Parts: sequence; C-alpha cells; structure tokens
Amino acid sequence: MKTILIVEDEQTISRVLAVYMKHEGYEVVQAYDGGEGLSIFTQSKPDLVLLDVMLPEMNGWEILKEIRKISACPVIMLTALGEIDYRLKGLNHGADDYISKPFVGEEVVARVNAVLRRSSNVLETENEKQFGSLKINMDSHVVTVNGEKVMLTPKDLNLLIFLVARPNRTFTREDLIENVWGMDYDGSDRAVDLSIKRIRQSLADWPAEQGEIRTLRGLGYQFSVYDK
Repeated sequence: MKTILIVEDEQTISRVLAVYMKHEGYEVVQAYDGGEGLSIFTQSKPDLVLLDVMLPEMNGWEILKEIRKISACPVIMLTALGEIDYRLKGLNHGADDYISKPFVGEEVVARVNAVLRRSSNVLETENEKQFGSLKINMDSHVVTVNGEKVMLTPKDLNLLIFLVARPNRTFTREDLIENVWGMDYDGSDRAVDLSIKRIRQSLADWPAEQGEIRTLRGLGYQFSVYDK
C-alpha cells in the first residue's frame, strides 16, 4: 500500500483529501504546518506528497526545496494561487504537478494516480549505458557522473532515460509529453523545458565534449553523444 503525505494547514481540506485518498486505497499521513510536514516526511518516507504552498512555519516552496535535497519523491503542490507564475515556480523547483484551489476531490485522485503511474513507468532494460563519465543503469535507474550519484526527480529521470535510450534522435515537446508525461497529462508543455533545464543542471559535471542535451530550434530536444 502506497503512502500519501498531506501537508495542509486547513484541517477541513486536509480531512476531505484524506477521505478521498483512503477511499482510493492509499495510506494517509497528515501534517498541519511546514515544520511538522518536513519532520514527518523524513520519518514516514511517503510515496507522494500533497503539499500546500501557504503554510505556517515553513511555506511549501521551502519544504519542496528541502525534500529535493534528499529525495526524488513525487510532490504535487496545492494552492489558491492560480497565476501562471506560481505554476512555473512550482515546476521549476521540482514539483511533479500543480493543483489550484478550489479543486474537486476526484481530480486530485486522478492527478495522484497519474503522477505515481508516471514515476513508476520508467523504461526497464537490463543494460547499463555509459557516455564518457556519465553512466545510467537502465535496470536500477541509478545515474552517476564521475562516479557520483545524481539526484533526479522521477519525472526528470523518466525523461532522461527516454532520451538516453534513443541517442541522437530529435523529439518535439509533444513527443516527450506523450511518451514521458502520458496522454492523460493536461498541463503546459513548458514542463518539458523546465525538466530539461533541471536535468542539464544535474549533469553540469558531465564534460560537454562527451555529450549534451541539445535544443534544436524549431525541432525539439536531442540527447547528443559523441565518439569517445
């Protein structure tokens, strides 16, 4: 049984979310402020976090930043702030999805199911691929550069593995949305750009002469690798 951590200071909303999650078959852990949420996260190691942005003690952005230092656990942001800038801020900080209040409980369940499905739907092969100092174990999904493990969110890992399995091929945003995010994804294709940006930052120590994730203007993205 997968565990969902709900970090939401409005207890009525938290209770409603808990009911929907339990009805779907998830185990639920709840926190009502930022400090408690981060503490429970480190103790319970949930499979997904529903994280409110406006919280006492620590806000959602701060918690997300701390989570990403230690874990690739999927995080869905919950907030009444519906402006596009806040959506992009959440995605840029490593959130896996973003739901604006007020929301319908069934929508949250669908988003949770979709994010968990995407995070576990990593291409499985028995191969380890190496491109210079970059190694990707396609079975265990461990990525290292110069022997140091690289931390990636599930979504970013899925995208990297998809590209790595198809080196030197170009994919549009629409291709990547369909193959990595899934047909049920209804967010902005800007999520692809932000994910690519985070992957490039994570692979900053991978020498450019060995390969790179290229942007081909008007065409899309390509995992370009060169002869050793």
